Amino acid sequence: MASFNKVILAGNLTRDPELRTLPSGSSVTKFSIAVNRRYTTKDGEQREEVTYVDVESFGRQAENIAKYCTKGSGLLLEGRLKLDQWDDKNGGGKRSKLSVFLENFTFLSNRGGEDGSGGGYEDNSPPRRSNYSSPRSTPTAPSNDGIEEDVPF
Repeated sequence: MASFNKVILAGNLTRDPELRTLPSGSSVTKFSIAVNRRYTTKDGEQREEVTYVDVESFGRQAENIAKYCTKGSGLLLEGRLKLDQWDDKNGGGKRSKLSVFLENFTFLSNRGGEDGSGGGYEDNSPPRRSNYSSPRSTPTAPSNDGIEEDVPF
């Protein structure tokens, strides 16, 4: 049976990204996003639930996220799920954690601006869409008039 592992999330960073450099010289950034879901209960009460998702990015993507994003920045992420497993040092047995391995992303506008720059950035605002994708992902084809379409949600 074939399998498929693809995740698309839109949310806001819960903290500033942590940029580190591996011994190989490659950059890695770890951060977490909050994804909100609003719904109405059977009684007509409005509720909201929040899901926190840990994300890892590598290479040029990691550098751009660390450079342009801070707590509260909006991102549209595309990636794959990754399961990490380890033994608890305190004798708690096996532990596991599900996270997202980032393959592609787009900066989303947040409280400061409407043009995708985030409003809080100074002279060098980030590109609207990431030009850096992993070797496995395919670039998005432009529409007929050469202008990228907005995300349909």
